[in-house]
Amino acid sequence: MYGAAGAPARSASAPVVRSARRPPPQATGVSFMNNQKQQKPTLSGQRFKTRKRDEKERFDPTQFQDCIIQGLTETGTDLEAVAKFLDASGAKLDYRRYAETLFDILVAGGMLAPGGTLADDMMRTDVCVFAAQEDLETMQAFAQVFNKLIRRYKYLEKGFEDEVKKLLLFLKGFSESERNKLAMLTGVLLANGTLNASILNSLYNENLVKEGVSAAFAVKLFKSWINEKDINAVAASLRKVSMDNRLMELFPANKQSVEHFTKYFTEAGLKELSEYVRNQQTIGARKELQKELQEQMSRGDPFKDIILYVKEEMKKNNIPEPVVIGIVWSSVMSTVEWNKKEELVAEQAIKHLKQYSPLLAAFTTQGQSELTLLLKIQEYCYDNIHFMKAFQKIVVLFYKAEVLSEEPILKWYKDAHVAKGKSVFLEQMKKFVEWLKNAEEESESEGEEGD
Repeated sequence: MYGAAGAPARSASAPVVRSARRPPPQATGVSFMNNQKQQKPTLSGQRFKTRKRDEKERFDPTQFQDCIIQGLTETGTDLEAVAKFLDASGAKLDYRRYAETLFDILVAGGMLAPGGTLADDMMRTDVCVFAAQEDLETMQAFAQVFNKLIRRYKYLEKGFEDEVKKLLLFLKGFSESERNKLAMLTGVLLANGTLNASILNSLYNENLVKEGVSAAFAVKLFKSWINEKDINAVAASLRKVSMDNRLMELFPANKQSVEHFTKYFTEAGLKELSEYVRNQQTIGARKELQKELQEQMSRGDPFKDIILYVKEEMKKNNIPEPVVIGIVWSSVMSTVEWNKKEELVAEQAIKHLKQYSPLLAAFTTQGQSELTLLLKIQEYCYDNIHFMKAFQKIVVLFYKAEVLSEEPILKWYKDAHVAKGKSVFLEQMKKFVEWLKNAEEESESEGEEGD
């Protein structure tokens, strides 16, 4: 029979013929889950070719060291040849990766272990700073090698700075001669700008300071630095990195005094450095004095207490009176907000300064102090234009209050004034100076008659 579609009808008793199927996979320990992706088959025993850039190069400073030492050995002690070899080798060897190894070799002759010792089983070279002669000329020549190398490969600059910081921390592991050579070299490199003065922070290491290594190293370093430049250039470099006020930290806390520092470095032949530190300490003490003075004045402390405090500071910090009168003047003038109208500011100034005359008089016991005060008044009146017409009134007030006397005023008028507002102030003072001269002549005449 035929079915509806024309196909022969299947007999109910006929056997069902099924298409052949592949047997299910054998269980392999992998669980097949309906919601889990089937793992992809992997191939074993086949090598995959990887790109060279994907391979991580193994860090091997030993091989780099051997190449550098072999080259240095061939150049010998001719530092010009050394510089040329290093220049050429940078194109073939990975200076960026092995900067520390390179600088270890150039300074110490081989790779340094922690603490500054050379490993016994490593190659060494005598073409290095530590094996060279211990004199400034030789260290200047080595400095040129480093200069040329770093100018040629600018990226070595940071690595070299880190190397020197490390070497300074290793100072105890070096011999005295090696420390001296490193100190001279560092001084030259600081002078020519190859190194930044911030590397000196390593010298403040507690152990180095405690055992006197830092101070001894600093002597050699500053001698070569000042020899290349001068104390002013050295001071400028120290100021840039805020180290101009930290030099006394080269000594233990119980020896951090101006007297100890001055004695130590003066005896070592560095008088200019001693004077510089003394001046720095004085400047610091002056700033503190002015700050405290202004606070005492703003609180309205009694003048006798202020005078006592200032005199104690003068003695303690060895500040001369002419310097102190300048500080007192600045402090007095900074305690008030001045009127902006010229016709009113003179009256305000006279009233204010009359109140503080006893304080100023306490620190004008010397002619030089009086002259210093006159110059301070002149500069202040010139720099603050509203005070231009007040100069003569202030001087007369101080004369009457016995802050100033005849001789310093006459000397100022004759030849001790400065250029600031000179013509204006001399014209203002003309009549008063004539009066002083006449009074002085009359006094002399009366004295002669009395005789």
